[in-house]
Amino acid sequence: MPINVLMPALSPTMEKGNLAKWLKKEGDAVKSGDVLAEIETDKATMEVEAIDEGILAKIVVAEGTADVPVNDLIAIIASEGEDPKTVEASGDGGAKAEAPKADAPKSDTPALNATPGDGHKSYARVDAAPDGAKPDAAPQAGQGGRIVASPLARRIAKLEGIDLSAVSGSGPHGRVIERDVRAAIASGSAKAGAPKAAAPAAAPAAAPAPAAPAPAPKAAAQGLTTDQVRGFYQKGTFEEVPLDGMRKTIAKRLTEAMQVAPHFYLTVDCELDALMALREQLNKSAGTTKDGKPLFKLSVNDFVIKAMGLALMRVPATNAVWAEDRILRFNNAEVGVAVAIDGGLFTPVIRKADQKTLSTISNEMKDFAGRARAKKLKPEEYQGGVTSVSNLGMFGIKHFTAVINPPQSSILAVGAGEKRVVVKDGAPAVVQVMTATLSCDHRVLDGALGAELISAFKSLIENPMGMLV
Repeated sequence: MPINVLMPALSPTMEKGNLAKWLKKEGDAVKSGDVLAEIETDKATMEVEAIDEGILAKIVVAEGTADVPVNDLIAIIASEGEDPKTVEASGDGGAKAEAPKADAPKSDTPALNATPGDGHKSYARVDAAPDGAKPDAAPQAGQGGRIVASPLARRIAKLEGIDLSAVSGSGPHGRVIERDVRAAIASGSAKAGAPKAAAPAAAPAAAPAPAAPAPAPKAAAQGLTTDQVRGFYQKGTFEEVPLDGMRKTIAKRLTEAMQVAPHFYLTVDCELDALMALREQLNKSAGTTKDGKPLFKLSVNDFVIKAMGLALMRVPATNAVWAEDRILRFNNAEVGVAVAIDGGLFTPVIRKADQKTLSTISNEMKDFAGRARAKKLKPEEYQGGVTSVSNLGMFGIKHFTAVINPPQSSILAVGAGEKRVVVKDGAPAVVQVMTATLSCDHRVLDGALGAELISAFKSLIENPMGMLV
């Protein structure tokens, strides 16, 4: 049967993508692992690889096409023995793949995209290609007896101690997806170390899929239309700048964050004198590379990231995110750091920030920042995280509040360090002070809990030797 190639979902929130370039043309032979096309998301360019063999019979969506919905048909591959000139899309036979039914199994990751319809599956493998190099092939379902599971399913299984070999997959080709792991958690039958469950008999055709968590409520209010906004201003007094994918995503997600996540704010002033002295001492002690460059150069922001990671671990209840019908609480601190780029920002995540040394955090952030500005970060490097740090001190900003980046539950807004007169031991004294404001999602952090978190952060900043032990 003909093989449908669909626009893949490259992230859990992706709804549309741009078909940047076709790397195969109609009539070309296609082998498993061949790169078919490049897809642009809001933050990265990804490569779509074929898993099936055949002939690229028809390109349905031309290169350069923007805003192609996820799961729309983009090409058709003729299988062996089929005439590439006469094949039509499998399933409904039209130019567009049928939308998935509400109760149909659907992959929760971008690696495989099944075509609904008559049961003939078609799919494309998707891999990040930040440097233009060919990515490693992703595992295919049912090959060599390996456990085939989506990254999200693997992550949840690891957090919950689930043995994936004991979980039956309902995704394409028996792939273990998120809801399979959720069902195993609910039943308690697949905990790591538990005996492997016997393979179930064929499920009844009408067996319903496990219910998914309810989606976040949509805001009822709508903004002004483009024409309405234009109507306020005289023609010729402005230039229209179309939104790119990144700006659209930022606008949508942060609008939803302010509408859905109930924000509250906590502000503290942190004295920096001890931190600045320790920073200078550590930077002077740094060794050098063969070409004479220092092995590391710590910034104040590196201390802020480390302090935030340790503070999350000191107040474990804050190291969590909202997941509609439950709270997910984490074992390690994952701290995102806002990096401004032209037209938007990335928030790469420092994993296990509580365990890493200041020099490791510093060097990791320099690498992230450089690749973020070149738009060469991989999705797994900027997705996730429990909290974020947004530092505008370099712009001279003294105080501001930041918008939480879903699904995170907090964000720390850091202002500039400055000399201020304070009262110490009943007398005026000049100290260097930094103002920090924590935005909290009230669904996860109550006021007292948020206060504990930012107090722990302040204590670490003012007593920085605690970050070295």
